[in-house]
Amino acid sequence: MKRSSSVIRRVVLAAASVTLAAGCTAQAAGSGGGSGSPTPSASRPTASAPTDAPTEDGKPPSPSATTAAPTESPSGTPSGTPSGSPSGAAKVLLDDGDENEQVRELQARLRQLKHFDRAPTGFYGTMTAGSVKAFQKKEGLPRTGSVDGTTWQRLLDASRKPTADELKPSTTNQLDTPDARCMTGRVLCVSKESRTLAWMIDGKVVSSMDVRFGSENTPTREGIFTVERKVRQDWSRLYHTPMPLSMYFSRGQAVHYSADFAARGYNGASHGCVNVRDRAKLTTLFDQVKVGDKVVVHW
Repeated sequence: MKRSSSVIRRVVLAAASVTLAAGCTAQAAGSGGGSGSPTPSASRPTASAPTDAPTEDGKPPSPSATTAAPTESPSGTPSGTPSGSPSGAAKVLLDDGDENEQVRELQARLRQLKHFDRAPTGFYGTMTAGSVKAFQKKEGLPRTGSVDGTTWQRLLDASRKPTADELKPSTTNQLDTPDARCMTGRVLCVSKESRTLAWMIDGKVVSSMDVRFGSENTPTREGIFTVERKVRQDWSRLYHTPMPLSMYFSRGQAVHYSADFAARGYNGASHGCVNVRDRAKLTTLFDQVKVGDKVVVHW
């Protein structure tokens, strides 16, 4: 009899154990007594992030009592904050060290307004920054030396779209207004002011190039002349130097190519001739100019 009671107790205890185990499993699967399908914790809904959109009256939204952590944009910058600048600061479009075609356009437009005195390079350096500051000062803008949206828009309003020659000019020096004596016929129009030669036909510039002149002791004569003769390969018997592509216009003074000018630039001077440093351009010009064409040397 005792043995039967012991067996009965064991059966009852075993049944109770099975019931308890089944109850634990069901609780885990039901996730709180519901679907029977588990919901991963990563996919559970979280508190919604505050929106940056203004309310209907245009005012910023009130901060939520339960503010979520700020989300990040793909670049890693918190959303709602301009990259690389503090909140509220003007976004910089162009700055020192930039090198692109928009910088070239910036320089060309500044050159139209007499704030940039050389050919556009496309590189934003200290000279460009100084020119931008000069423009900003004239416009009453903060003199940052960098181009933000306001500075760029003011520049667009104050200038016109640069031409192809303004973006990539044929001369390093800027051509000045042609002398009135250069406006008719075929003319080599030589400006001591801008240090340029413009080959003009009936008032239109066909080509142009940088030039340099004689020193104080051997100045280049000014006035109206004509091309007296042309010599493709010549030699100065007075100064013992080569004078390729010579176009003589005044008693030994000529427009000609100068290797010294090409090498040293304006650190040197001629003995009175008009030196050209771009041999390819001068070769083309030499073939176009005729004996008898007009030469005007002016300030």
